Amino acid sequence: MRMNEVNFDDSRPVDGYGPGFFRVGGELRQGAVLLLPSGVFDWAGYDAVEPVVAAASEVDFLLIGTGGTIAHPPMAFRRAVEASGIGLEVMASPAACRTYNVLLAEGRRVGAAMLAVEADP
Repeated sequence: MRMNEVNFDDSRPVDGYGPGFFRVGGELRQGAVLLLPSGVFDWAGYDAVEPVVAAASEVDFLLIGTGGTIAHPPMAFRRAVEASGIGLEVMASPAACRTYNVLLAEGRRVGAAMLAVEADP
């Protein structure tokens, strides 16, 4: 098997996640996050569509991490993002983390808006 070192350039990959947090580029972030080529930001969830729409010049598409399980984002959120010209791909946050890292390593213009997974009861 051939092993290749992944180079993320200046981008910050998702190193890990857990109940209520993400670790991005070695930095622990509590709650939901918005990952863009311009940086890593706290995200207030689906009600905070403005920073996502503002990223239209930075990304071609956005991965939406819906938490521990896949779920549909609110239609108003989806419409606003798609109207800005950003394509959406919806998946559970664990899958979004992995997909984001792969696409980032490929040099793609990708962003991710992800809700944290919740603790098991």
